[in-house]
Order: sequence, then structure tokens, then C-alpha cells
Amino acid sequence: MIEQSIQELIQYGIEKELITSEDEIFLRNQLMDLLQLSAWETPALPEVLPTIDEILDKLVSYAAEKGIIIDSNAARDLFDTRIMGLLTERPHTVNRSFFAAYHRSPEEATDWYYQYSKDTNYVRAGRIAKDLRWTYDCEYGTLDVTINRSKPEKDPRDIAAAKNQPQTKYPACQLCIENTGFAGTLTHPARQNLRPIPISIHGGNWAFQYSPYGYYNEHCIVFNQKHVPMVIDAAVFEKLFDVLDMLPHYFIGSNADLPIVGGSILSHEHFQGGHYTFAMAKAPVETPFLLPNQPEVQAGIVKWPMSVIRLQSENRSALATACDHVLTQWRTYTDAEAEIYAETDGTPHNTITPIARMRGKLYECDLVLRNNRTTAERPLGLFHPNPSLHHIKKENIGLIEVMGLAVLPARLAGELPVLARALYSDADLTQTDSLRSHMPWLEEVRTRHPEANAENAETIIQQEIGAVFEQVLLDAGVFKRTDAGKAQFLRFVEQVCSTAD
Repeated sequence: MIEQSIQELIQYGIEKELITSEDEIFLRNQLMDLLQLSAWETPALPEVLPTIDEILDKLVSYAAEKGIIIDSNAARDLFDTRIMGLLTERPHTVNRSFFAAYHRSPEEATDWYYQYSKDTNYVRAGRIAKDLRWTYDCEYGTLDVTINRSKPEKDPRDIAAAKNQPQTKYPACQLCIENTGFAGTLTHPARQNLRPIPISIHGGNWAFQYSPYGYYNEHCIVFNQKHVPMVIDAAVFEKLFDVLDMLPHYFIGSNADLPIVGGSILSHEHFQGGHYTFAMAKAPVETPFLLPNQPEVQAGIVKWPMSVIRLQSENRSALATACDHVLTQWRTYTDAEAEIYAETDGTPHNTITPIARMRGKLYECDLVLRNNRTTAERPLGLFHPNPSLHHIKKENIGLIEVMGLAVLPARLAGELPVLARALYSDADLTQTDSLRSHMPWLEEVRTRHPEANAENAETIIQQEIGAVFEQVLLDAGVFKRTDAGKAQFLRFVEQVCSTAD
């Protein structure tokens, strides 16, 4: 009976300290109203509670069966978020709890807030656990690979219904502060359980929250409370360092501000960060250099598939100045031999992906050089995965992947076991439309792995996909990891040094 699931949810809220026993009757009545119940009989609780996903699934399924909601993916997500919103404190209470913990330590504050975000099911931990993950060791370190299976698929019924839904510009995007507590629509996710933490960055009002479908530990988003576009300029370094001053145990980075090499939401200024160490952060400097007149700043080229300059200093002001100098020089840099053009027909192409972290007392900033030029032969981008890799990775290379974590499309989750079987069975995949594009690559893998069998085939395929991701990063590097490419990179560094203040 539905009373069982309601009581389980109430008990879950008490155990997670989202509510107290004093709130039980109030919450029960709220849930009865939501589920259109007029009578109540208190059930016995099981010795072990189901997971929050299991409890919510039963409540949502009941609502669908009774016609309270339509039975579609979007409608179910809207409804389960509405339920969890009843267990989520008002923003001022959440903020007070966060900053009370923050006065003890920044790490205690984020530990509390991340757990709270999971307990209220804003961070969909149960779904995130469905993602496939493995690692790949190469000369640049240990790369992370994940296949996203956590985000719900679009339901044809939702797509059809959305066409008849009135268009609105509120909230303007999924990063706006107005998402706090928002009920959602068929085209915009519900956020009744979202409670961003207000913070001050570079004298402005910002906020931070966690990603509901995080790709790594404590995957957070730091965003401007104003809906303003992404811009990489001198101020961005001060903003990143402000975040580090507040959360020194986190890294923080920004997507680039141009299409193709930028993030998916360029219309709203935001950063991404978290409590995780990526392979790029562990990569060493292979070519150190000095910036004239900036003795407090250490600089060097990082040994990484993409083109990265690392700058360090205990003096954050000096470091911000040095970072801006590199950015300024890169914005206007052209090297025809390397096929790098700062602009064509008035359209700018050069930008950076900056990532900042603390290294003891040192502020450290990695500047990943990016160029979004396209050609007739490479319409998706000259410094983009080459067409032979598109069967695995065709999408843009953003901040997370720049640092060494591949986010691969959900379709690969179903294709992976098929590819593994085909590897040792010599199956021909050209007869299946969705698999045909894998065949040339699979033939190469078969040649390299005659030892493949039923026991090791999936591991081999995973490692070969890791090798594809390594090549994806090499393709995205503006200066290639060849002798010629390294010489071209040094030419840019020489210009940076010769023009330093």
C-alpha cells in the first residue's frame, strides 16, 4: 500500500536529519495532499529501509497509476523532485548550516553540503552509480574514462507534449539563480530541492552548488547570479583565485569562451570545480621558462597531450598578471606553419581553458591553449577529434576532458559488450547501422590483440577506447607532440617572454 512508501520516506528524512520527529505529521499531510489521499493507516516499517530511489519510484509509480501525473520520464522526474522539495530546508537555513560549518573549516562545510545535496536527492547518487568508469594508463598519466548512463533519456511523449507547452524565458537557463526551488517544466528540470550557497566573487554576487549528475567527486558549479555570458579576460583569474581562497581544497576551472572549444552553456558565466585530482594536475612541467621582470612567477610547458602552460606563485596578484599576459599574447598569435590563425575574416579563434588549484602555499594555474578554427575538410574543428575517432567521441572537448576525464556518450554502454563479443568472434558489424562505424577500428584492434577471448575482450575494448581518448586529446592540442610541434610551441613561449612587462 502507498502508506508504506510514505512512511518509509518520512523515516528516511528523520534518519538523514532532513526533518525531525516533530515534523512527521506535517510532512505526512503534505504527502497525502500531493498523492490525493484522504485516509491514513500507519504501517509497520521494515528493518532495513529501501534506498531513496526505490522509495521515490514507488511513490511516483502510484501517482502515474492514479492519473495524478502522466507516466513519462520528464513527468516522473518533475514529481519525485517535487516530493524531495518537501524535505528540503528553506535557503536561509541551508546557508546558515553551511557557514556554521565553514567557520570550523572549508572542508567540513563542503563535506556537509555535498552530503546534504545527496540526501535531498539533488545530487542523484543512485543514478550516477550507473555510469561506467575505468582508467587508462599512458605516457601522460592515468586517464579517466566514463560512459554516462545517469541522465534520463528523452521520452517521445515528453517531446510531443513540450511542443504544446507555452514558451517561457524564466529561468533564462539552467544555471540561473532563479532555478532555486523552481518546479520545472517538460523542457526544464525541476529544482525544488536545489539550494545554492551564495558567495562573493570579485566583488559580485555568485553562488555555488553541486552538479546533479557529477562526473567526479564533489563536482561543483560556481556561477554568477547575473545571467551574463562567458568571457575569458584578465578578471577571470582573480575570480578563480577568489574561489580558491574560499575553497582551497578544490580545483576550479573555466570552459573556454568560444564555440567548439567552449562549454555547452556559453550564455551564463560559470566555473566548474570539485574535490578531485585529475591526471593533468599530476603531469610534470617538462620545459620550464622564466618570465622577465616577473621573478615571483614560475612557468613551464606541461607534459600533456594538449598544449598547456603552467604558472605558479605565492603572490596571486603577480600570478594573475602573468596569466593575463599569456592570454593577451595568445589572443593575437598566428603561426601559419602550425595552422594557427588568431582570426579569419574578423572572427576570433584563439582562447584558453584556465584551471586553478592550490599547491601548498602556491597558487597554480594551467592555461590550456585553444583554437576553434574550422576548415572544409574539418568542419567540426581543426583542433577537434579527427573523423576516424567520431565513432567513439565526436562531441566538443570541454574543461573536464581537457583535464583527462573522457565523458563518452550513453550509446556506448550498450555497444561495449557487442564490441567485446565481436572482437573474439570475428563478427561482422557492418550489417547493423548503429555499429557499422566501429568496424574499421575494430579490425585494427583485432590485429593488435590476437589473444582476445571471452574473458579478456571487454577489458581490451575498454583499454582501446582509452587509447582513442588519448588521441582525442592529442588532436585537440594546438601544438602537436612532435618535434616540429614542440618547436612551434617554443616559438610562442619566446614571444610571451620577449613581450613580458
